[in-house]
Amino acid sequence: MSANKQVGGIKRLGEVLGIDAQADAGDWLTASWPAPANVRTLITTRAGGVSKPPFDSLNLGRHVGDDDAAVTANRAKLAERLPAEPAWLSQVHSTVAVDAAQVGKPAPEADASFTDRSGVVCAVMTADCLPVLLTDRAGSVVAAAHAGWRGLCNGVIENTVGAMGVAPIELMAWLGPAIGPDAFEVGAEVREAFMAHDERAEMAFEPIGDGKYLADIYALARQRLNALGVSQVYGGEHCTVLERERFFSYRRDRVTGRMASCIWLAD
Repeated sequence: MSANKQVGGIKRLGEVLGIDAQADAGDWLTASWPAPANVRTLITTRAGGVSKPPFDSLNLGRHVGDDDAAVTANRAKLAERLPAEPAWLSQVHSTVAVDAAQVGKPAPEADASFTDRSGVVCAVMTADCLPVLLTDRAGSVVAAAHAGWRGLCNGVIENTVGAMGVAPIELMAWLGPAIGPDAFEVGAEVREAFMAHDERAEMAFEPIGDGKYLADIYALARQRLNALGVSQVYGGEHCTVLERERFFSYRRDRVTGRMASCIWLAD
């Protein structure tokens, strides 16, 4: 089924489910950064779809227990705003980055994609993990990475930057909505894992007693990017846990939907 035919059915499906699928799409985000004009981004929120609670309403994940017809309609809603269907990945908290132009079905197990081709959409799904969007200053290549703490710690950003084939100093990054530093409680093993890579990671962990810490995943990502030579880093001001009405959060709700962060090169 074409994206246009799928989109055509959204309003009808929304009426059946009792949700206005055209509402609240204006709540979606775009990256606020000085990227070239041909670099386009779109980051969904939980608003503007047809899924019923607890997936209300724009759940894009097929793996979370939502009604498949609703997910199909939600993905068509997203596709209406994109030049092509996103190169969906089967995310497994790995450090694998793949060429989005080569992604087919079934979706490959990977947690990042990149492309230098116009009209190919890199995308990652999140619900607390950190989406990282990247481009070079010339607007010749873009990438999207899914950086949960395991992938971030193990090198998903480093592998994604390496796959882009551009000197890191030429890159800029935008950090999308993720669990914020006031909500991300972790154990000592997470802190130790990051510090084993770089002792300076200690600055991103605030002790709260009983061997627990509040972790700043935004600070950890900036640290990794800066260490690579990526000095232009933007975003990182949201908290998916605390902004309940706007974002899905696995940490907060457990059974919940997924948002998408997309980036592509326009013609």
